[in-house]
Amino acid sequence: MATRRRPLVRLLLGVLAVALVLCCGGVAAGAWAFTRSGTDTVGQVDFVRPLAVPPLAPSRIDKQGRRVFDLLARDGRRDFRGDGRTTRTAGFDGDYLGPTLRAKRGEQVAVNVVNRVGEETSVHWHGMHLPARMDGGPHQMVRPGATWSPTWTVNQPAATLWYHPHVHGKTEEHVYRGLAGMFLLDDEREAALPLPRDYGVDDVPVIVQDRSFSRSGQFTKTRNSISSIGVLGDTLLVNGTVGPYLDVRTERIRLRLLNASTARIYDFGLSDGRPFDMIASDGGLLPRTARLDTVRLSPGERAEIVVTVRPGERVTLRSIDPDLEAGALADRFAGGRDRFDVLQLRAAGTLAPAPEVPADLVPSDRLAPATAAVTRRLEFQGRGVNGRSMRMDRIDFAATRDTTEVWEVENTDGTPHNFHVHDVQFQVLSVDGAAPPPELAGWKDTVYLAPQRPVRIALRFTDHSDPNVPYMYHCHLLWHEDNGMMGQFVVVEPGQAPGRPPTGHAGHD
Repeated sequence: MATRRRPLVRLLLGVLAVALVLCCGGVAAGAWAFTRSGTDTVGQVDFVRPLAVPPLAPSRIDKQGRRVFDLLARDGRRDFRGDGRTTRTAGFDGDYLGPTLRAKRGEQVAVNVVNRVGEETSVHWHGMHLPARMDGGPHQMVRPGATWSPTWTVNQPAATLWYHPHVHGKTEEHVYRGLAGMFLLDDEREAALPLPRDYGVDDVPVIVQDRSFSRSGQFTKTRNSISSIGVLGDTLLVNGTVGPYLDVRTERIRLRLLNASTARIYDFGLSDGRPFDMIASDGGLLPRTARLDTVRLSPGERAEIVVTVRPGERVTLRSIDPDLEAGALADRFAGGRDRFDVLQLRAAGTLAPAPEVPADLVPSDRLAPATAAVTRRLEFQGRGVNGRSMRMDRIDFAATRDTTEVWEVENTDGTPHNFHVHDVQFQVLSVDGAAPPPELAGWKDTVYLAPQRPVRIALRFTDHSDPNVPYMYHCHLLWHEDNGMMGQFVVVEPGQAPGRPPTGHAGHD
């Protein structure tokens, strides 16, 4: 019965919000604001710039056998539109975004992060399984001019991960300026499958971000006070490129989609409606290929898709108006009516043959919820989790190493949220009581939370424990995260009590 009432409740909330708009802003202005269409660039984009492909970061093997990368975070300027108006930006090893780091399962890696952006920042390895002290969250800040050198052993399947700052209260600002990049992991199982994997040729990163520009060409951050979702831009950057096209020379191309926007939710598909093969989600390959028409990605989520093209054709990767499952108000003011042309694929007249995508990918051992040591409930509402806003000096709970837990995560207000947890990948058990769709059948670290639709997940904590240094869990709509929709937990040994989180910078000076 509660499920049947939800649409009516959302409709009534929407009507009430509209009434408030009408009272506060005038009848005519309020009606116009609610009824006008959202942002729509379908058919309006001139694809005149080749897609920039982030270079693979150089690395070296040191005397300890570690694969070592160097990253320089710095300020920059870029003319995104080619009209002479340069935008103040930030990037890693360049003026915007950063190179793609790549490592193999079993390798020990080290990353020397040098901060030249003029203020404290951090680098979080989103989706990576690693010790809390190396996680790059708000407890691992890097002062201006300082170097932070985390090191860890890669112990997880092949996957598309990414890295970005995680500054408490300023994550949105730092990511919006351009500090982000991909981190790809390889393993033997993925390498044994007949999949496209020639980086930059038939295996291409697609980092999608929305931005708005002022008349002088600067990034602007206009917030919608009605939806409170955060910043929604009207221009897409794909790998930092406005209006990009990609020359395709093979029958099949693998696109590693990353929603690196700070708030916007996309529903990716192809302009002619053709299906594609989704082969991987956040944590790596799916057990079976999912044949889909569209895939919805909230901020921080990834999907690897394989698109089949025909010689000489042009087809556009597009984001249709996403179903936010949050009612008419969210549709209008949180991006639910917005559509974008993202990237044009231009197939050559002659294409190199490519094998069909296999139906079976990698077997996945399912976690057993019946063996869960703990079941937790996390409610996302307002600007907090379970009624509490984030505090750096508070550990919200402790998980025990080598145990499985079940978390029920629910968005209990009317604003779209999502959920991201550090260190572990999880399996989705159910969405609003139903079995998850095929695109959620694999390992995940981020998942969309529609209002009033609980998501049950299973997590297992292995390898790393530290009673004093926490991991984070939070909404990855960065305005929400910055305003307190985040908590922290530690992983402890059996029988061990949590300690107290550090208040300093963990030596990153």
